[in-house]
Amino acid sequence: MGLRRRSSDKITIVPYNPAWPAQFEQIAAPLAAALGALAIRIDHIGSTAVPGLAAKDRIDIQVTLGRAEDFAAAGKALQTLGYTQAEHTCDHVPPGGPTAPEEWEKRFFRPPANQRPTNLHVRVAGRANQRYPLLFRDYLRSNDAAARAYANLKYSLAQYHPADIEAYCDIKDPACDLIAIAAEDWAEKTGWQQ
Repeated sequence: MGLRRRSSDKITIVPYNPAWPAQFEQIAAPLAAALGALAIRIDHIGSTAVPGLAAKDRIDIQVTLGRAEDFAAAGKALQTLGYTQAEHTCDHVPPGGPTAPEEWEKRFFRPPANQRPTNLHVRVAGRANQRYPLLFRDYLRSNDAAARAYANLKYSLAQYHPADIEAYCDIKDPACDLIAIAAEDWAEKTGWQQ
């Protein structure tokens, strides 16, 4: 699910910050107000959403829309808050995942200038890329050993590729896919639902 950034950004992994969930709530409230019924749900995703997990100090948020036709209206609503849409419009496709392009379509927004670092992903309900980060997050919340191994990987990647986001993502994405395979087994055994 890698996101490509400017190569000049230094990749820094920090220990878990217990303030991250509250920071998500502060960001999500105006999103919910601006998007109204367009947003079926607004979720804290990514490593900052997993208690105890080291992460880049950047809150990842997923806004789920009911249908792709709502992308334009959601974009306009987000612009009123100061968000700017980036060119990134699709997610990494894991091996064995659905190959239909719409399953991985999204819109990505950068935060307003005065807001803490945030990645805002807008995806459509029921699509593979909408489910993936929720399952990934919930699996890591339930499996401390997997979360620790993932943190170790990120620390190593940041150490060896501190200014190369392409290399960071090229290595991290397949590792995430391996975790997702284990997460699918976990989901089936536990009856997980998003």
